[in-house]
Amino acid sequence: MTARRRARVEDVHEVASGMPHVTVERGSKENPVYQVGGKSFVFFRNPRPDAFDPDTGERYPDVIVFWVPSESDKQALVQDEGSPFFTTPHFNGHPSVLLRASRIGELTREELVEVVQDAWLSRASARRRAAWLADQAG
Repeated sequence: MTARRRARVEDVHEVASGMPHVTVERGSKENPVYQVGGKSFVFFRNPRPDAFDPDTGERYPDVIVFWVPSESDKQALVQDEGSPFFTTPHFNGHPSVLLRASRIGELTREELVEVVQDAWLSRASARRRAAWLADQAG
């Protein structure tokens, strides 16, 4: 049995850009924003006051936002004590989770692929979702 490789930031770019009908926009600081049908599903966030180091107060410079299919999916990711995913009050009621790039290696590549694919599925049109799922079923 082969060991599962730890996820890397490059995997986010590779998987997100490899999904069908994806475009990449650029945020205010040239940060990549992956979209399907004009809807963001993964983006690299600028440092913001709501995501910060509790010891120093310094804003996290490496937050990645992933859309999730539902509030229950979000809670499953952020309530697990061992999970690197988190949220902030700014994202209350928003179907997304946050992940610091510095903690991405706590996930396997396979786990990251699933999160990115779920993000894409949560934002793609019903027609695009159905076509992709049918293609995956083979």
